Amino acid sequence: MVDEGKNLGTPDKVLFAVVLILIIMGTIMIYSSSSIMALERFRDPQFFLKKHLLMLLLFGFPIMVYFMKMPYEWLQKLAYPTVIISIFLLILVLIPPFGPQIGGAKRWLRLGVFSIQVSELAKVAVVLFMAHFLSRKYDLLKDPKRGIVLPLTVVLAVIFLILREPDFGTAVMVGVISIVMLYIAGCRLRYLVITGMMSIPFFVWLLVSKAYRLKRLTAFLDPWSNPHSTGFQIIQSFLSFGSGGTFGVGLGDGMQKLFYLPEPHTDFILAVVAEEMGFFGVAVVIILFGILVYRGFVISMRAPDLFGMLLASGLTVLLALEAFINIAGVMGLVPVKGLALPFMSYGGSSLVMSMAAVGMLLNISSRD
Repeated sequence: MVDEGKNLGTPDKVLFAVVLILIIMGTIMIYSSSSIMALERFRDPQFFLKKHLLMLLLFGFPIMVYFMKMPYEWLQKLAYPTVIISIFLLILVLIPPFGPQIGGAKRWLRLGVFSIQVSELAKVAVVLFMAHFLSRKYDLLKDPKRGIVLPLTVVLAVIFLILREPDFGTAVMVGVISIVMLYIAGCRLRYLVITGMMSIPFFVWLLVSKAYRLKRLTAFLDPWSNPHSTGFQIIQSFLSFGSGGTFGVGLGDGMQKLFYLPEPHTDFILAVVAEEMGFFGVAVVIILFGILVYRGFVISMRAPDLFGMLLASGLTVLLALEAFINIAGVMGLVPVKGLALPFMSYGGSSLVMSMAAVGMLLNISSRD
């Protein structure tokens, strides 16, 4: 066991530096991509920039430092309370007036002047819960009833509530991360294959049961078949990438963000990077995320115990999946899903929880 208040080393400097660079790049690109839109909507070109900086300074960095400095054992103590609170909030968000319906979905919980996207908290909570459970019940992994069914029952409860919002992409992500963590913990592969095979019909049914999900799939397969509707987003993203060339048209000089590219400061911020900073800018972002994922797995391999190894692995997979889905989506390699690009996209809940995840990784890295 690790001594409760004692650091055995310094936090991973490379990971911290990479995250800081991504945050700085993201802040610059948020201002570049949103200033004209903010001026049109709110008569203030710095509206989104100010809110982003407020979230960073008021919540993001303090929460990251808090999780980095807290006693290591407290991370384990947070596992069950955090997942219970997440389930409660996921239920609460479905009840008016706590969860207002925005764009046909109930994903936001209103807390006074602030709103939080509860599914962002739930993703991290599931990783914490799985790391704690699997490290405590490691001997049960060979017993599918107690070692697999029990933790997956909690995960399925979270997935069910997220699907009720509805948020298909996040629900799938939670399921994938849980299966990966079971595999890393040493669960027999055949049990996971059986679980995955049993899940396929259910997720296919979810995909075809909603018309808008089928439209997204159709737009991914052939966006040009309906360029003014379902294919509009990805086509505008393609134009951004094509316009940027090798080094881009120049910071702030992009045209696609001028009411062509939908939500350029959130889901499609990498498309703005592609147009204004070109292939070079996109390559830098991808390389930075590659380094982040590499350092995350290095931290997991050097973790002081099984809990730390599983937690670091789960958090790294979480950040890697979010980055991959966003990057691949704006490039047209996978269907577009409304997931933020960690540390770069505008969005308070996603930013804060990503920084909380990094704080935990830095905490684990200081105990190796």
